[in-house]
Amino acid sequence: MNVLVYLVPLALGLGLTGLFAFLWSLKNGQYEDMDGAAVRVLSDEDLTRNGR
Repeated sequence: MNVLVYLVPLALGLGLTGLFAFLWSLKNGQYEDMDGAAVRVLSDEDLTRNGR
């Protein structure tokens, strides 16, 4: 039972750290352009710029 004294605050700390990281990324606009990466993967612009 003594181990719970360490594990419960550790779990709460990790959970709050994850929540803080998610809220920080949400505030900084990480989820603004959800379709941009999917379209960039299919784009051939880099091939035409390199002369191929």
